[in-house]
Amino acid sequence: MGLATSAYRKVAPAKLEQRGAVRHPVVIKRASIRGHGRQPLEAVLDDLSTYGCRIAVDSLFKSGERLWLRFAGGKAIAANAVWCEDGKLGCRFDEPLDRDLFRSLTLVFD
Repeated sequence: MGLATSAYRKVAPAKLEQRGAVRHPVVIKRASIRGHGRQPLEAVLDDLSTYGCRIAVDSLFKSGERLWLRFAGGKAIAANAVWCEDGKLGCRFDEPLDRDLFRSLTLVFD
């Protein structure tokens, strides 16, 4: 016969945020996004981590679609669409953002 306390173990609360890195809210209006075989579209960067971002854009993209992003006129960043709904697009970068680029984007207010 076991002890009454052995029947129940404390369980940690569910993790609502499933991202591996914290997202930093930003508003960068000088962003563009281009899907494979598409023309670049203007976009607004809403939040950013070193591994991905959320962008406001007036177009639909499919999950897994290949994308190229440009923020504030910088170099193209390769990414994949993770989700797209209600004018928002979640992206995962192919490679983590360079630390200096990440810092410059999170310090920009325009």
